[in-house]
Amino acid sequence: MDFSIQKLQKEGFPPQLLEIPDAPESLYIVGAPLDPNGLYLSIVGSRTHTSYGADVCDSLIRGLKGSNIIIVSGLALGIDSIAHRSAIKTGLKTIAFPGSGLSEKALYPATNLSLAKEILASGGSLVSEFESSFKATQWSFPRRNRIMAGIAHATLVIEAAYKSGTLITARLALDYNREVLAVPGPITSPTSLGCNLLIKQGATPITRSEDILEVFGLKQDSLFEEIQNEMENLSEEEKEIWEFIIEPQSRDRIIECSGKPIQEINSLLSAMEIKGLIKEELGEIRRII
Repeated sequence: MDFSIQKLQKEGFPPQLLEIPDAPESLYIVGAPLDPNGLYLSIVGSRTHTSYGADVCDSLIRGLKGSNIIIVSGLALGIDSIAHRSAIKTGLKTIAFPGSGLSEKALYPATNLSLAKEILASGGSLVSEFESSFKATQWSFPRRNRIMAGIAHATLVIEAAYKSGTLITARLALDYNREVLAVPGPITSPTSLGCNLLIKQGATPITRSEDILEVFGLKQDSLFEEIQNEMENLSEEEKEIWEFIIEPQSRDRIIECSGKPIQEINSLLSAMEIKGLIKEELGEIRRII
């Protein structure tokens, strides 16, 4: 993959980025140019996410399929990585803003170099205001965050601790008079405290992909409607399983409580997973929506 780094002057910025008081003088970019008319959604969240956060991030992005929303994130481990990968799988353009320069040796985190190459191969881009060889430092991430908040028409927070860098991005978005969106989470979960606080302070709660489309003024069929259609076609046996796993359950527990043969339940679970209704992870089967 070609890591040819180009310098982008202000005339190549999307206009909303020029509106922020501390706009960068120039940017470095690898990959596709920035779309001046694009609809940019920044997605930020915890590096130490839960399975709930991962599932929600993937589901919300897949529900944007067919839209022209561009997914922006920071290439970090955790929610950032999930956002980029989900966008690629969904066919949405995605742009990464690392807290480092863009050379292969400097790119941070180094463990996400392969993801960076996937982003470029999918038609996305890597963007930074730092020189190509610049190594990430503690202060470079807040600097990067202001650009992510500035380029986006809306910032979506998916899991954030009470005190976290994620909330810095959300506050910057508020300062720039941009939409702040947050996914509500369990009140007992430390990784949801920041999101729940943002909602209390006026952020738009996001519980399905349609909520995001409405923020951008878009109306179209989405993954949510596709899944609803799939559910209407479920057999009675599949509906029983769907109702039973309102809380995540182990495969053994589902088999035990169903009273049906193991082979029959395994076949039903496989069919429901193929339809995109459920997912098995860490020994538990859970609904995707």
